[in-house]
Amino acid sequence: MLTVLGLTMVATFMVVIMTRRATPIVALIAVPVTFGLIAGSGTRIGAMIIDGIEDLAPTAAMLFFAIIYFGVMIDVGLFDPIVKVVVRLVHNDPARLVLGTAALSGVVSLDGDGSTTYIITTSALLPLYLKLGVSPVVLTVVAGLANGTMNIVPWGGPTARAAAALKLSPSEVFVPMIPALVAGLAVVFSFAWHLGVLERRRIGSIVVRERVLAGVGDSALIAATPPGGDETTGNGGISGQHARPRLMWVNAALTIALLSVLTLDILPIAVLFMIAAAVALAINFPKVAEQQSAITRHSSSIVAVVGMVLAAAVLTGIFKGTGMVDAVATWVAHVIPTSMGSHLAIITGLLSIPFTFLMSNDAFYFGVLPVLSETAGNYGISAAEMARASITGQPFHMQSPLVPAILLLVSLAGVSLADHHKKVLWRAAVVAIVMLVTGTVIGAIPF
Repeated sequence: MLTVLGLTMVATFMVVIMTRRATPIVALIAVPVTFGLIAGSGTRIGAMIIDGIEDLAPTAAMLFFAIIYFGVMIDVGLFDPIVKVVVRLVHNDPARLVLGTAALSGVVSLDGDGSTTYIITTSALLPLYLKLGVSPVVLTVVAGLANGTMNIVPWGGPTARAAAALKLSPSEVFVPMIPALVAGLAVVFSFAWHLGVLERRRIGSIVVRERVLAGVGDSALIAATPPGGDETTGNGGISGQHARPRLMWVNAALTIALLSVLTLDILPIAVLFMIAAAVALAINFPKVAEQQSAITRHSSSIVAVVGMVLAAAVLTGIFKGTGMVDAVATWVAHVIPTSMGSHLAIITGLLSIPFTFLMSNDAFYFGVLPVLSETAGNYGISAAEMARASITGQPFHMQSPLVPAILLLVSLAGVSLADHHKKVLWRAAVVAIVMLVTGTVIGAIPF
């Protein structure tokens, strides 16, 4: 019963947002509450939701202050040089721009943090997308695919979880999968080029304003003013009056220091962004009124992103608290026929595509994977081989509304989650399958 309710709940949520019956925030709250009541949880739903909020509170805090920090950096023009360089490199060609998006997202994804990747990629490239008339959905699709593929690096979450769950070394899981990672990235770049060519054909001849190439006195978001928008107050556009060219190197040093400390794991990421946001505001806007104005300018993004994270806590809290996630894990382990036992590694890789989308990485790697791995051992399949297969679904997992980073990406790009999913899901599934097949061909995953 709980298995059916759990799968139906997630399916209902996806249908609601894909058909635009409700906003993600409404769907994330209304759908799980309804199914929680059907499951007979009654007033216990309140405690489940609070547990979910407690789990996601650090993420919400991180996103809150990350938006303020990088918003300030955009205001003061830190990313202007990057924008100008990219403009010259792409030569006003949408195909090159989209290909550059894949490259930038892939490189930045090396830090293992999706939120940082999306903030930097969007801040640097969204102005060009809007100025050239390229759909921002293409940006979210390519950035999402690149980050999802790179998410299997050993210092990232899934590989570390799979290794910990099966008591393995992360390098034992990751190193044999490097060729599969390369193959996945090749597919991502192929998709990026194809999407870019389609945009080039759609847009036709493009003439970029001379002021964007010059970039004198402009902040990055001036270029991001949408068609019909106002350059000083339009939909996120920021006037050049906030630029701080004299503080360029100070802001650059602060940002480099922040990203460097993030990789050292000295302090919680939420704490780092709190401190960095306070320092950035104090340095660039010493007056209280200016600081308040800077925060207010980015309030709409803050409310949208943090609101979705807290709403997602309702879904995760009820999914876990009602026992649906455990029921689904048990069902997965027992639904596989005995005759298919020798193919459990491939089956695990295929299951990782939908199930890491429907549930958290923790639930899959600590709940489902150990059970499947124990069964696979009876057929001569090692724990390391099962772990490698299990991480191939990450390109698809990273598009899940349960992943806060993807909510941040679509919010920053001004794209609806439904539009993003329509273009990204089948492509993410292709990348995941290519990685699984490549891993099988090279012998890292047994057939």
